[in-house]
Amino acid sequence: MVHGAAARESLQIVDARVPAADKEGGDLPLTMTIRNEADSADALLRVRCPVANFSERHTVDRGEGAPAMRSIPNIPVPAKGTLELKRDGYHVMLLQLRQALAPGETFKCAIVFQKAGTIETEVMVQK
Repeated sequence: MVHGAAARESLQIVDARVPAADKEGGDLPLTMTIRNEADSADALLRVRCPVANFSERHTVDRGEGAPAMRSIPNIPVPAKGTLELKRDGYHVMLLQLRQALAPGETFKCAIVFQKAGTIETEVMVQK
């Protein structure tokens, strides 16, 4: 089983993005692509970003009626696979923004995985 630095090297986070927000206090979806080159699966446990008071991991439940977001304890990252976090599937919600976010700005977030540990990634604010 691979943990720590070796596991961290097996995970890549690309295209981390949030939409712009013209005021503080709101909630925004954080999307990204996670590539896992390891032979074992991992799990995204939490996300810490200085621009939000806290975050939640969500999935979209398409059971009865209209699709609805549901909070989940972690997001599974498949072995030898790619996971795209997007609004209509697995995603992270940044809750209670501490500031407005203008297009073109960037900020760093700490993405915490069960095996790979903490990986810091840059997040781009989109229009």
